[in-house]
Amino acid sequence: MVIPPKFNAATFLLDRHLQQGRGEKTAIICQNQELTYGEVYKKVNRFGNALLKLGVEMENRVAVLSPDIPEVIITMLASIKLGAIPIVINTLLPAQDVSYILNDSRAKAMVVHESLLEKVEACKDNLKFLKHLIVIGHTDPNQLSFENLIKDMPEELEPAETSRDDSVVWQYSSGTTGSPKGIIQLHRNIPHHFRCHGEGIMKMSEKDRVFSIAKLFFGYGQSSSFFWPFCAGATTLLLPERPEPVTVAQFITDHRPTVFCGVPTSYNSILQLDGLKEKYDFSSVKIFTSAGEALPITVYDRWRNTFGAEIIDGIGATECFHIFISNKPGNVVPGSSGKTIPGFEARVVDDDGNNLPPGEVGSLLIKGDSTAAGYWNNRDLTRRTFLGEWIKTGDKFSRDEDGNFWYAGRNDDMIKAGGIWVSPIEVESVLLSHPFIDECGVIGLEDADGLIKPKAYVVLKKEYAPSDGLSQEIKEYVKSKIAPYKYPRWIEYIDQLPKTSTGKLQRYRLRQLNAN
Repeated sequence: MVIPPKFNAATFLLDRHLQQGRGEKTAIICQNQELTYGEVYKKVNRFGNALLKLGVEMENRVAVLSPDIPEVIITMLASIKLGAIPIVINTLLPAQDVSYILNDSRAKAMVVHESLLEKVEACKDNLKFLKHLIVIGHTDPNQLSFENLIKDMPEELEPAETSRDDSVVWQYSSGTTGSPKGIIQLHRNIPHHFRCHGEGIMKMSEKDRVFSIAKLFFGYGQSSSFFWPFCAGATTLLLPERPEPVTVAQFITDHRPTVFCGVPTSYNSILQLDGLKEKYDFSSVKIFTSAGEALPITVYDRWRNTFGAEIIDGIGATECFHIFISNKPGNVVPGSSGKTIPGFEARVVDDDGNNLPPGEVGSLLIKGDSTAAGYWNNRDLTRRTFLGEWIKTGDKFSRDEDGNFWYAGRNDDMIKAGGIWVSPIEVESVLLSHPFIDECGVIGLEDADGLIKPKAYVVLKKEYAPSDGLSQEIKEYVKSKIAPYKYPRWIEYIDQLPKTSTGKLQRYRLRQLNAN
């Protein structure tokens, strides 16, 4: 897709739908509220004019802290149309992390839902740059109300003369490796990646109803719940509540999406529900996708056996905007992440940057036109990650003879046992196939001789209890499935695994837990 030098993504996401006759098409469904593209257009322009009146200008940052409701998308579109930069903050973060992101990004304005206002109030004395706090919902007399701000504003707004290489949104990483980092996305990234993945792999069209379990503060969620449906002229289904398994299953039954975007944890949790097929109806869904982390083959197989449907697993990175390697409908290789999607190239390299042959594990490099500009205010990390046209993803992969990529973990997750690299993902996949195990995480630990060996943290299914006999049985089970040197020398039972708010396992916290 050729994107002109002068380009504002808001006109592609919203304005063109009115020009092409989709003004009466439903854009957003949330709880009992339905908004057409025409209604979204008016609200976006009203709020954009309100931001202008407050003094928000091109390149100013506008933060959002809210459950997934229409106002989040309206704020993002209004900011983008002005040439300002929206930042959607993780609603699960504590006040000190909210303060960190607001100060790091130097946000000038913020939109916050009334249910989350206390987090901002708790850190307001530390906020160095925030000038305007706008509240969705009930407000005190001295607070700016979202609804009151837009009430009398004009319904037309000229888009800012942005270029395709201007910042369109900053996405703060979920922090699997420590503090969140502000990743600078460009206007060109949205339509380009939609053509590659949303349209190219998922075949999304204006006829679709899209439901994503990933929230709008997560890069995967922004694309799945907002960018892709609005690129396609489709309908997005927003769930403000926590995506508990029962809630999600009932939501799918009631709202009948045609596209469901999940994560491995959500698929696994849904499969644990009692009376799953009797109580819930997933027949409307034509495509199930998964991202965020590798989908275990055991979860894929159980889903396929239960529903007769594929899960289209893929791997992506916020630095590349979204997914760059994916399985395809009708051509899924269970356990693999699939092949590079159109518009991207991938290399598996050794520590010196040399290409590795099929079957060997190395570092994954990615090249594509929707890569980020870099990290905000972090030149050293940008130089280490963005290597010319290529991005160092920080992931370990191998590629087979057919071009399928197999995830082996993060670079700092790999375990060198007996001088041989061991992928924690491989060990975890075997552990998850054991009938007693619900979840697990594997790290490397020094033994009495100072040698690194695998250790497994295991969450048992609720009907089973830990015992020394079970630990020995699990070890023997792993030995029988993969090379014996890869089996976990230690097994520790825990109630739950440490994860990011988006469901990714945080192995560094398992290492911290072990150190303590």
